[in-house]
Amino acid sequence: MILSIESSCDDSAIAITEIKTKKLIFHKKISQEIEHSVYGGVVPELAARLHAEALPKILEQCKPYFDKLKAVAVTSTPGLAVTLIEGVTMAKAIAISLNIPIIGVNHLIGHIYSLFIEKETQFPLTVLLVSGGHTQVMEVKSLTEIKTVAKSMDDSFGESFDKVAKMMNLGYPGGPAIQELAKDGDRLKYNFTVPLHQSPLIAFSYSGLKNAVRLAVLDAKEEDYKDISASFEHIATKHLTMKLKKYFKTNPPKKFAIVGGASANLYLRGEIEKLLQPFGAELLLSELQYCSDNSAMIGRVAVEMYEKEMFSSVDELDISPKSSL
Repeated sequence: MILSIESSCDDSAIAITEIKTKKLIFHKKISQEIEHSVYGGVVPELAARLHAEALPKILEQCKPYFDKLKAVAVTSTPGLAVTLIEGVTMAKAIAISLNIPIIGVNHLIGHIYSLFIEKETQFPLTVLLVSGGHTQVMEVKSLTEIKTVAKSMDDSFGESFDKVAKMMNLGYPGGPAIQELAKDGDRLKYNFTVPLHQSPLIAFSYSGLKNAVRLAVLDAKEEDYKDISASFEHIATKHLTMKLKKYFKTNPPKKFAIVGGASANLYLRGEIEKLLQPFGAELLLSELQYCSDNSAMIGRVAVEMYEKEMFSSVDELDISPKSSL
């Protein structure tokens, strides 16, 4: 079995995955949403302190499996430096004490493999990653063959939801709050401009849309928030689908996936499904419980890395907060 640790942001999680069957034997996550919600976003130092409290508590429950562990895996990149350190330090201690190899995992690859928890992989695959820190399209041929073909020039899709929610004092995380309000709103009430709609670039940008929403909120009453939320969600999603449609003209998809925390957005899922219909492409989605950061996806990547002997040195494994694909 492989024990995997995730601490890249505000979720403390540990999982145990059986190597041969890819079965998830143990998975526990402790979220910090309540503690950070009062600040309207993640406070890195607070997150690190909460990881230091939560991770040992979860690890205690894993002790019955220690004699069956063949490796320990941990998210080492990208993420918040002070929180990544918590997970990596624990992983190194486990590797040394149990004399087992350590595997450093890229968090973004983890999100791709969230599609395949307790399943076999299905490559090649075109992937849209939408999270609080990233918005990018990737062509994935295998674990080691991943090419980013489009990404955000500024804010990410998920980050824009959090910031818009903060403007309306809806709390953190913003995605679920915006989605809930938008259900009863008029998606065409506010005529926000679709970002980069006249640009030939296949790229994403949310800073301009975010500013347009900020101006709308300044002149709005609380009863207008549902229409602002609906209009924002509509345009934020339309921006993605328009750029994907442009990309699909020269790169028609056969299998397409949405991953990352913001992939849980039901409106986005529905609009992508419509976009894929003319191409007859299959849509792959993670289970809702595995969309946000979790250790099960890190463990699933680690199984593949273990089989390929992609181990790290305990001495040399270090965090890399800014790395990407």
